[in-house]
Amino acid sequence: MATIVRGEGPKSAKIVFVGECPGSTEIKLGRPFVGRAGKFLDKQLKIHKINRKKVYITNVVKITCDGAPSPQMVRKHLPILRKELSQLRKAKIIVLLGKTAARNVPLINNATYIELPHPSAAMRFTKMRKKFEAGMKQLIKLI
Repeated sequence: MATIVRGEGPKSAKIVFVGECPGSTEIKLGRPFVGRAGKFLDKQLKIHKINRKKVYITNVVKITCDGAPSPQMVRKHLPILRKELSQLRKAKIIVLLGKTAARNVPLINNATYIELPHPSAAMRFTKMRKKFEAGMKQLIKLI
């Protein structure tokens, strides 16, 4: 049976980060964004003075994927994501990390959405890193 990695963070979080699916480190530790992409995200949060313990972090798909998740896998996991998001009643900003999140995250009333490249892409490609950093600056203006 596949290991499920649920989101983490306070239910009172005003900022929510939604990624694609957990990697091997996330599966091993049972926490989202704790691998290489998570370390990049943590660094960006620190640079922009955002406390990770005050945001909610999750993924569209809750099990590891080999590449981008299939549409069937996304559909299978969307009810879990919808339930997670419905419990975050104070969420005002939803940060969509990558195309899977941007295309599939359900809308929450009164929330502002920011689309950023996935941290793993931002780590590898200068253009994506610059776009990620610009998006983080946009996020700071909204807080």
